[in-house]
Amino acid sequence: MWTRTWRDGDGTLTVGADSGAGSRRVPLRIAASYRARTRGLLGRDGIDGALLLTPCGSVHTFRMRFPIDVAYLDRRLTVLAVRTMPPGRLGLPRPRARHVVEAEAGAMERWGVRPGVRLELRASDAA
Repeated sequence: MWTRTWRDGDGTLTVGADSGAGSRRVPLRIAASYRARTRGLLGRDGIDGALLLTPCGSVHTFRMRFPIDVAYLDRRLTVLAVRTMPPGRLGLPRPRARHVVEAEAGAMERWGVRPGVRLELRASDAA
């Protein structure tokens, strides 16, 4: 099976890509390097859109300034679980999780991200 190699940068998250007309596009920041994944959302007061951490199977919210929604994805970008985490928490590792998408608390529900939904992630072509 072919596995995509991600690079740090910008992109687009599409929710409901399978359904066509009802899909929603969200700005995405990709954190694929060790340094970018370690920094994550630390030091920010919020985020417009979402942040993809890859590879990643668990997250924490120590030193975070705001609560976040966390979606755990498998290698096919299907949502395994969605959790809301307040600051100062340690999330348990998720079996089969290969990627994590983070956003401000409440965003995943607005976007329709829930277990079983398949997401589409596209990196910007400008590199």
